[in-house]
Amino acid sequence: MTVMCFTGCASMGAQDTEDMLSAAQFTMKKADTPAKLALLQALTQNKIMVHTKNGKNYYIYADAAQCQCLYAGTEINYQQYQQIRLAKNIADDQLAAAEMNQSAMMNWGGWGPWGPGWGPGFY
Repeated sequence: MTVMCFTGCASMGAQDTEDMLSAAQFTMKKADTPAKLALLQALTQNKIMVHTKNGKNYYIYADAAQCQCLYAGTEINYQQYQQIRLAKNIADDQLAAAEMNQSAMMNWGGWGPWGPGWGPGFY
């Protein structure tokens, strides 16, 4: 069996990842017995891992701490996840740029004097 790890954006939280995995139609399985929880805890946590079985790749994401669940998907599900993740990153970047542009357009001088510490170098 081959095992490889795929890491996502460092700032992306587990809940974001799990939401995107669900959107990509990964199957979520709860660790609803002590035996399943022990198996879940033995896996690499909060990273998408690929397991190859009979020449086919399966993508696994384990979260024993929060949801106590495992997400499993195929190559197609993983490609959908990658597309969703890319779209989210682009949307996040566009939002950040829009917020910076809005702030840059703010005419701070039009508000009159701000007092000590609120001068032109404040923002």
